[in-house]
Amino acid sequence: MKASAFKLGTDNLTAATLVALARQKNPPLRIEPEVWQRLEDFREAVEAFAGAEQKTYGINTGFGFLSDVKIPPEKLSQLQVNLIRSHACGVGRHLQPEVVRGLLILRAHTFLLGHSGVSRELVSTVLAFLEHDILPVIPEKGSVGASGDLAPLAHLAMGLMGEGDVYFKGRLMPASGALEEAHVKPFKPRAKEGLSCINGTHLMATLGAFACVDALTLFQSADVIAALSLDAIRGTLRAFDPRIHQVRRQASQAVVAENFRKLFDGHDAIRDSHANCGKVQDPYSFRCIPQVHGAARGALEHIRGVIEGDLNSVTDNPLIFMEDAAPNDVISGGNFHGEPLAMALDYLAIAAAEIANISERRIEKLTNPTQSGLPPFVTTDSGLNSGFMIPHVVAAALVSENKILCHPASVDSIPTSADKEDHVSMGPISARKAREVIDNAMHVIAIEALTAAQGIDLLAPLQPSPALQRVRVEIRKISPRVESDRSMHHDISRVKEWLSDAKAVTASGIALR
Repeated sequence: MKASAFKLGTDNLTAATLVALARQKNPPLRIEPEVWQRLEDFREAVEAFAGAEQKTYGINTGFGFLSDVKIPPEKLSQLQVNLIRSHACGVGRHLQPEVVRGLLILRAHTFLLGHSGVSRELVSTVLAFLEHDILPVIPEKGSVGASGDLAPLAHLAMGLMGEGDVYFKGRLMPASGALEEAHVKPFKPRAKEGLSCINGTHLMATLGAFACVDALTLFQSADVIAALSLDAIRGTLRAFDPRIHQVRRQASQAVVAENFRKLFDGHDAIRDSHANCGKVQDPYSFRCIPQVHGAARGALEHIRGVIEGDLNSVTDNPLIFMEDAAPNDVISGGNFHGEPLAMALDYLAIAAAEIANISERRIEKLTNPTQSGLPPFVTTDSGLNSGFMIPHVVAAALVSENKILCHPASVDSIPTSADKEDHVSMGPISARKAREVIDNAMHVIAIEALTAAQGIDLLAPLQPSPALQRVRVEIRKISPRVESDRSMHHDISRVKEWLSDAKAVTASGIALR
């Protein structure tokens, strides 16, 4: 069942809303009459500036280093077409369909906020692409994050013009053929519209929205699986006592501790079995879960605020300003610069990497008999069987790779456009890195989930808490207990997908924060 329609240009667009809309075909969208009117008022302002004698950057001039070149009125449309074509030169893998949908939604939403001065025809074409699920082919590499995401957005605009390639009805095909089949008229840009189509932080903001949503799933799933691991090593809950977290003013830390107390609520025969064992404290990878997982959550709150700021911003250039419904000014500025997003997304990569780092340490403790009290490598007949020896090595490889990926992209810059655009953000690289780190981290959590479930199995007939038992049962539906060595490749992949769909959180039956 589809959610209620999102009002483009009116409602506040959150990361979660954008991702939810982008993950369905023909997402429910609506535009209020007054929003259309606002769009048309700004478009009239552009037309007025385009016909004036004075030079107005982006409207009747060249671009970048060529901003002082005045273009005659009869060539303004060709100028915009040329701009789009010349900038559509990205490389690399194609963006995922859901990301392209997200881009289309975000383009429509920010155009309708006004100030860009695009026409109703442009927004209507974007909406038609969403309705028919016509998805332009967009290579993921080629943007330095200022002046916005030029190359990727130019590929998007090429599709709107009926040029380049698109995905349509499961096929890769020329855009012209898809538009003809769907009875969609190609868009022909007029003054300023080509520039508006390629300018802005839309790619890095869209990728950032997906990264934020996926990171929250990672962080919540990590709480669930870490709790399963804590029970498997017969650890103590003392470190999750609310009094500890009340005296440190880190709100997210307290949230994680509360999640653990909820997950262990109810009868837990494993915990009862070692109630008087004399163990005072566990290794940091267990004892400091609230502090580390909480720090990642705190980072996410900040990052999401930065991303959602740009989801509801006008990051075009130049910008049109009105006063009393009349053209007031055209200002060339730098809202297209992705520095806020670049820094935030570098931070997100670090937060996700730390979730994987501490998870890998818990996997090591589970497989190390001197730490866990379980058989070596959590397997029966150790020696004949290697058990979870190499899954731990895979986790180690992933966390090491993440450390390389966490080198910040935002500290880099390189001058472009004859040194006119002499400082850039590298935000799209930050965004892609963050998503890759999150994906690697989810694989690590999947390995921890399998290892912890095996540890719980070896403690039978003792059972964990009801919530953790529900999680273990669901894992076993995906991956049977390892009785003797087998390839764990498919098990890890299946559990990773299960975690990515937030099913560990759902399986627990607990309303986790």
